[in-house]
Amino acid sequence: MSEQPLAPEQNDAIKIDIETVQSVSVITAVGNIDSNTAQAVEEKVLPLAVPGGKLLFNLAGVPYMSSAGLRILLVIYRQVTCQSGRVVLAGLSDDLKDMMDATGFLTFFMLADNVEAGLKLLEP
Repeated sequence: MSEQPLAPEQNDAIKIDIETVQSVSVITAVGNIDSNTAQAVEEKVLPLAVPGGKLLFNLAGVPYMSSAGLRILLVIYRQVTCQSGRVVLAGLSDDLKDMMDATGFLTFFMLADNVEAGLKLLEP
């Protein structure tokens, strides 16, 4: 019997916490960002795309992101940057970094190892 690779754990829920630190909206996501959860992320985060806004995504708790998740990040990025705002992704796993690098998404975002480093990138 051959072993099949395991698919990412299916989870229809994602936990999103938003707090303001030094005029930066820090969005902490825990769970998979995929076709089941991408809309919830968009609904919670898109209202933060205000002129001059600064968004810091803490993705340390995101083990898996599908193309739907990438699309949502790109939509949010475009909404923020077209209004002279900035977006930083923090805490990406090596797997997510590799996937985002292969798809060209890393060229859009500033990256930080953790929230503290991300906040420094967004300082005036």
